[in-house]
Amino acid sequence: MTRQSVRTFYFITHPDVVIDPSVPITEWPLSPRGRERMARCCGRPWVTGLAALYASAERKALDGAEILSAATGLPVRVRPDLGENDRSATGYLPPAEFEATADRFFAEPDTVVRGWARAVDEQRRIVAAVEAIVGETVGDFAIVSHGAVGALLLAHLLGQPISRRLDQPGAGGGNVFAFDAATRAIIHGWQPVDG
Repeated sequence: MTRQSVRTFYFITHPDVVIDPSVPITEWPLSPRGRERMARCCGRPWVTGLAALYASAERKALDGAEILSAATGLPVRVRPDLGENDRSATGYLPPAEFEATADRFFAEPDTVVRGWARAVDEQRRIVAAVEAIVGETVGDFAIVSHGAVGALLLAHLLGQPISRRLDQPGAGGGNVFAFDAATRAIIHGWQPVDG
């Protein structure tokens, strides 16, 4: 297969958000830093080659996708099944408590941890959503979504067990990995979206 015939899928996690415990997590917007990082992402060479743009229905992902949309002229196709793992049972958690709960979410994928959806179920959802998009899209495409489901998708694509070691690096989100839409082979692992 020649490079020209490869259809590349870019899975982008939204960057930094405004964390407000009084606002539902799904409604948190990108912070000014997050918006700046997405604007820098628009300068990456692969962005100009996108043929389609998808996003989770959560505000932070939509904010990021709308920045890409403004740069590319592509409409944002919103899909609720691209959302983050369902952690509505706890809502906002202080950072240390959140990290401990997320550790358990990945370490115990068949278990309901503190009312969060099981990792195995969330993995099935994000894989099905991505497979549907691959089937309906021609050309390169990008999804703006979330870190935990990105790690679950990456585990599936690599044929590896669910593990937090596949989670995006750093704090604040804003990373991207790419795979060949035809073969599902990873083209590159997590990289900063504005790198």
